[in-house]
Amino acid sequence: MIHQFKNNGIFIVLDVNSGAVHVVDELVYEMLSLLDDDIEYLSPKCPSSIAHSLEHYGSDTVNEAYGEIYELYKSGLLFSKDDYAQFADKMVSSPLKALCLHVSHDCNLRCKYCFAGQGGYGKEKKVMSQEVAFAAIDFLVNQSKGRRNLEVDFFGGEPLMNFDVLKNTVEYGRSLEKEHGKVFRFTTTTNGVLLNDEIADYLNREMSNVVLSLDGRREIHDQMRPNAGGRGSYDTIVPKYKHFASIRGDKDYYVRGTFTKNNLDFSKDVLHFADLGFSQISVEPVVSDESLPFSIKKDDLPRIFEEYDNLAKIMLERKKAGCGINFFHFMLDLEQGPCAIKRLRGCGCGNEYAAVDPDGDIYPCHQFVGQPEWKMGSVITGEFDYNKKERFAQATVYNKQDCKTCWAKFYCSGGCSANNFAYCGDILKSHKLSCELEKKRLECAIMIKTALSQ
Repeated sequence: MIHQFKNNGIFIVLDVNSGAVHVVDELVYEMLSLLDDDIEYLSPKCPSSIAHSLEHYGSDTVNEAYGEIYELYKSGLLFSKDDYAQFADKMVSSPLKALCLHVSHDCNLRCKYCFAGQGGYGKEKKVMSQEVAFAAIDFLVNQSKGRRNLEVDFFGGEPLMNFDVLKNTVEYGRSLEKEHGKVFRFTTTTNGVLLNDEIADYLNREMSNVVLSLDGRREIHDQMRPNAGGRGSYDTIVPKYKHFASIRGDKDYYVRGTFTKNNLDFSKDVLHFADLGFSQISVEPVVSDESLPFSIKKDDLPRIFEEYDNLAKIMLERKKAGCGINFFHFMLDLEQGPCAIKRLRGCGCGNEYAAVDPDGDIYPCHQFVGQPEWKMGSVITGEFDYNKKERFAQATVYNKQDCKTCWAKFYCSGGCSANNFAYCGDILKSHKLSCELEKKRLECAIMIKTALSQ
């Protein structure tokens, strides 16, 4: 399987199974489009039908171009065989390696697109007790089996509304490391309202990564992320974020924004973040019910694609000028990339990764929290639904009908299970809108990589 596309004047060909990327001229690009993608093999000599179709280039030129294609084919870099399919039937559930702890089902903002219902996830607002948090750490240690490196993400609502429990949980996790042969990596996401010097210093010491929520330019942010009183929060949090980033050093962080129908010109928000001094940036599409006024719809895709192309060109220019930024969705490793297992089933939702709510109930991930049918157990009682775990372990691109023939399958790994279920009713049915957005981002990322390598 190959995928051909043109971006920023570059003719690009991706060999899906090998991951090889080729920058070609117009003749080779056109010739590849005439070859059958399902071919069993290529012959050493250019087929007469193709030579005839391209005779206006001249026979010598056509034969030379075909020879280049044939050599790439023989080298396993074009029309290569699928070496991943052999692993699909061997996928088994894995020991747990990461938990998302919902230490606060409460929030001091009222974001209009919030999938968590302003922090409560459809229930009464509450915070996680110390008992539940410690039980969650114990559960992770026990379920991780022989894994050494473990991850805990503090989430909400707004996790800083339960800061003491967050701190004590980190200390508890650290106290178990030597005894159990584990190493904890802690992360958190915050809306910044409660961020102060004390908390910033603590997060810089203890958190391996910190996600700072900021939707974009002041007018965009304040429209979608007001506080409980209905006032915008941009001026409250931006100075805090700038200070935090300035003292972060070489530790990971990124500013995470969103775009909706209200800011389809989201490249301006990315550049706004860069102008504020942030170098690690993500601006994500809000996936939501299409009946909502800010929801992205299929009709918006051409405009969004144009914006991604525009952003890719700007980022390329900046990188060449030595003042580049890291945009999360354009970060792509074409040489190694993720391992085979991650390519086939993605983030590990429900298998290697789970979420724990304030009551101690376990769910496949943070976006499934509050949905009774997806409850997997409890860290308090120790019960755990291994059948559900196995179900997610088997949710590979080879078990998702639409993914089998998709060129992007080894990069998106079948998409988000929570979105698939929410909008298609099945974790194995891919959400089409999300698929189209992901494929466009991948094309832009590949274009940037190839342009920088020329």
